Amino acid sequence: MSSRTVIRGGLVITASDEIHADMLIEDGRIAALAASGTPAAEAFTAERAIDATGKYVIPGGVDAHTHMELPFGGTFASDTFETGTRAAAWGGTTTIVDFAVQSVGRTLREGLDAWHAKAEGNCAIDYAFHMIVSDVNDETLKEMDLLVEEGVTSFKQFMAYPGVFYSDDGQILRAMQRSADNGGLIMMHAENGIAIDVLVEQALARGETDPRYHGEVRKALLEAEATHRAIRLAQVAGAPLYVVHVSAMEAVAELARARDEGLNVFGETCPQYLFLSTDNLAEPGFEGAKYVCSTPLRPREHQAKLWQGLRTNDLQVVSTDHCPFCFVGQKELGRGDFSKIPNGLPGVENRMDLLHQAVVDGHISRRRWIEIACATPARMFGMYPKKGTIAPGADADIVIYDPHAEQVMSAQTHHMNVDYSAYEGRRTTGRVETVLSRGEPVITEREYTGHAGHGVYTPRSTCQYLN
Repeated sequence: MSSRTVIRGGLVITASDEIHADMLIEDGRIAALAASGTPAAEAFTAERAIDATGKYVIPGGVDAHTHMELPFGGTFASDTFETGTRAAAWGGTTTIVDFAVQSVGRTLREGLDAWHAKAEGNCAIDYAFHMIVSDVNDETLKEMDLLVEEGVTSFKQFMAYPGVFYSDDGQILRAMQRSADNGGLIMMHAENGIAIDVLVEQALARGETDPRYHGEVRKALLEAEATHRAIRLAQVAGAPLYVVHVSAMEAVAELARARDEGLNVFGETCPQYLFLSTDNLAEPGFEGAKYVCSTPLRPREHQAKLWQGLRTNDLQVVSTDHCPFCFVGQKELGRGDFSKIPNGLPGVENRMDLLHQAVVDGHISRRRWIEIACATPARMFGMYPKKGTIAPGADADIVIYDPHAEQVMSAQTHHMNVDYSAYEGRRTTGRVETVLSRGEPVITEREYTGHAGHGVYTPRSTCQYLN
């Protein structure tokens, strides 16, 4: 059975255009666009009509950095693929790229199969995977080639977390050399974990146990040093590099310098670094634990440099690094020892709204909003133009967005499976009204109409920014 939907009267916004247009959707894809009020648009016929007058019609968000059900510090991220993808849809995101994890001593395939098992049949929206490489050896390197061929085209390594995910410079170089050959993209958590562990030990010995010390030991200079080192290792390997969750102005400067040298180096930041700061980590009592993530929140003055980096394209993507842990029973594992607080913040539901607020506040333009949240992540990770834009032939992943509605972010009203909001009480302008995933309504006028299992696995091609 063919199904058709027409969306009328909205302002269609992509990374490159803004146009008042009507849209015809057929069998899960965008079939045609025509300027509103023209004979071509009036000829569109469909069983389902959506009136978008006075609203934006935008591509569904692509969140290229999430951690559903991630094991960390003796517990698990509190969102499952079912709850996390449902919350993503509420926030206007229609595709996530989550991280499958290779455990030390295990193969990449075992890790990938485990993540497929967690996600399959449970997702409300489409999903894809990156692969965390924790154990670089000859077999792992061969497996990287196979994964690229089947659509897992990006590999994350950690300069942080010795004894867990950590790779040394030799292992990083070998993986980068392999990705230079097979077309994969290395994603780097750039912090000097060896040095940070020394500072953690010294802080705890001094009795500095509160959450705010998490930010003090994970120094901006150690993020910048690791970013610099990752860039130079990638240069030696002749490989591209994508640095995740950039939080420090000194790290932005390293990325800008590398890009000015013509290197294929890319950077991502996250809403928490744009809107939160060490003031949150220092909240009284144990409240600061809610804001413990790595890289850590920085002093407020770093925010201006991150916004600048997004405007100048030294940072290209805003993802969430959504990795929620409940305050009660999970974050509390670190009472009396900040190093035992599970690292991660909830945010998959908040990203599109916070970035729209940045448009309202004058930090970025509307088209740049769509570029950093939809189009660039889709291109970066080999899903464009199927995802990330509005054009004939693209998947009908569409958000009807009310730019004037006001909301207050709160754990009382969000849909993430976590007992607090990192943005509790924050007033924002703009709100998702209706969300289509491949033409099917997941959110209909602020009602959830989707279902687990609608979302399908999406193999990816290689990074589309490389020659």
